[in-house]
Amino acid sequence: MAHIVTAFDEDLVQVQARISEMGGLCEELLSKSLECVQARDTDLARVVIERDRALDLMEVALEESVVKVIALRQPVAADLRVLIAAMKIASTLERIGDLSKNIAKRAIPLSAATHGRVTTSIVRMGRQTLVQLSDVLNAHAARDVDLAVQIWNQDYEIDEMYNAIFREVVTYMVEDSRLIGMGAQLMFIAKNLERIGDHTTHIAEMVYYIVRGKPIGEERPKGEPAGVDFIRA
Repeated sequence: MAHIVTAFDEDLVQVQARISEMGGLCEELLSKSLECVQARDTDLARVVIERDRALDLMEVALEESVVKVIALRQPVAADLRVLIAAMKIASTLERIGDLSKNIAKRAIPLSAATHGRVTTSIVRMGRQTLVQLSDVLNAHAARDVDLAVQIWNQDYEIDEMYNAIFREVVTYMVEDSRLIGMGAQLMFIAKNLERIGDHTTHIAEMVYYIVRGKPIGEERPKGEPAGVDFIRA
């Protein structure tokens, strides 16, 4: 028997499409924010800052859509999980956009810095974070719970990269006081990337919840803290 596409099915497809659109914009913002840091491009940084507003509007539109679907269709079980997870994922993607915007903001004062050390490590960490974000969005679209669990288990790699950068920056700041200002900006950028990694694993948890109907139920693997973590972005 051919599957009959209902209005509710179409609603779910639209919710998925909105998540995919938000995810695509998040990838764009993170990629461009890293380009800002690497190229010290202040004009591009301002573009990223401005584009983040679109992501905020997308989140509001998606939440309104999900609330309307729940009210009109009264979904249960698996469909309800999809809709609840969609709102949580949209909120998480909005936060990732904010963090990408913050990275772009930090890139502006970096453009005047005369020393370029550590920037390469930051960009490498950012590229790894971007790959993780892209993978988890693919896992959500495909309902690939195995990929989601793999991403969830790999977050410690981002933590360890952050810890290494933290120690590297502190060493340079101690050796040369002229690097303190730049070092502080780099620490904020690295912390923003580490937090994006955390948000990415939260999306992985939502994929697991959609497919299995329960939380992963374990403590997420984390890297060892780098001394006193006082960075607040």
